Amino acid sequence: MALRAGASKLLLNNRHLYKFTPVAVRSVSENAPSKQVTSSGSEPVGDHLIYTAEHFALKESLKKIIDQEINPYVDQWEAEGKFPAHKVFKILGSAGFLGVNRPVEYGGLGLDYSYSVAVAEELGKIRCGGIPMAIGVQTDMATPALARFGSAEMKQEFLLPTIMGDKVACLGVSEVGAGSDVSSILTKAVKKGDEYVITGGKMWTTNGIQADWMCLLANTSDGPPHRNKSLICLPMNLPGVHIARKIDKLGMWSSDTAEVFFDDVRVPCKNIIGQEGMGFTYQMLQFQEERLWAVANIITTMDIVIQETIQYTRQRKIFKQPVLHHQTVHFRLAELQTEVELLRSLLYHATALYVKGNDVTKLASMAKLKGGRLARELSDSCLQFWGGMGFTSDVLVSRFYRDSRLMSIGGGADEVMLGIISKYMDMLPKK
Repeated sequence: MALRAGASKLLLNNRHLYKFTPVAVRSVSENAPSKQVTSSGSEPVGDHLIYTAEHFALKESLKKIIDQEINPYVDQWEAEGKFPAHKVFKILGSAGFLGVNRPVEYGGLGLDYSYSVAVAEELGKIRCGGIPMAIGVQTDMATPALARFGSAEMKQEFLLPTIMGDKVACLGVSEVGAGSDVSSILTKAVKKGDEYVITGGKMWTTNGIQADWMCLLANTSDGPPHRNKSLICLPMNLPGVHIARKIDKLGMWSSDTAEVFFDDVRVPCKNIIGQEGMGFTYQMLQFQEERLWAVANIITTMDIVIQETIQYTRQRKIFKQPVLHHQTVHFRLAELQTEVELLRSLLYHATALYVKGNDVTKLASMAKLKGGRLARELSDSCLQFWGGMGFTSDVLVSRFYRDSRLMSIGGGADEVMLGIISKYMDMLPKK
């Protein structure tokens, strides 16, 4: 049995079971989407700010799956430009890792969001960025709104198999002319009888080639742009859904990215998530979790890149001494690790507040902004210290250099994060 109701056991693989006791149960109230029902259980362990022994047990179990089922194949999947999402997601879903903070009745573990952050951190140990990103789409980008606001029927049809790893999900928000500016999307879903007829297209769709369903944002009326959109569960095998192409990218090679077109695709009206016209609001709520998840994931990889750079520069000699012994090198690495620790503190602070039900849009935006900029700065500095080896595809730092560039673009560009932060600081010009 995998880790399910009550989260009493965690399936590591087909042969090993590990004890795991939760300290919180996820509330599924639509009126308080980020609230948790927290017990008076375990306290944070040692010098950690928010993680208990249960968090570390979850991370250790996931690490073994990564070491056994994912990392041995990363180089192959990177070369092929795609990883077997259904196979990998089924392994993770059977062990409970695709629904850590989702309702128990739909296959989740019912834990609070800090456990999802812990999982995101551990996924940063995968030796590429594409696979963690694809997993993050499944867990924290395509499903949060469905879990909070979807009908019982939609949760049974889409959420449950997604959490179990039986279905691959993708998120359909960005379009050719509407990336970070979500309000400008043009895809329409026109109601005709008991169906929506969908026309338009989506761009840069992670998991789009392999996905079984899409969490689609579309205009369902001609009203104001922030109140005329709805989220719809769209099966990808419907007539009129066309995968136009697989997009070649600078990085994230193992993650398939698609351009998708919709030609009079008919979807039952019951497939809408929550209320019609609330899609923009729901998507903004999803962004809180998406951005915290992305920061947690990239922090771990930054730690690894720094450590591998230390190891390499310690044994690599130049001018008759290790590269690391040059003051400019070890001072720079110390500075970068300091920046990582500051970002980690911001992440944990935002996570603790979010678990208590607070709006952390400003903090999540700050964390994503800093995460993207630090990833660029760190990957560039560390790659430089690797010299010629850093310019090859044989080392993690070069892959991170390519993959991490997306952090400042996807899920809201740096400039959008600055706009959100400015809004919360009440600095934007009045319209």
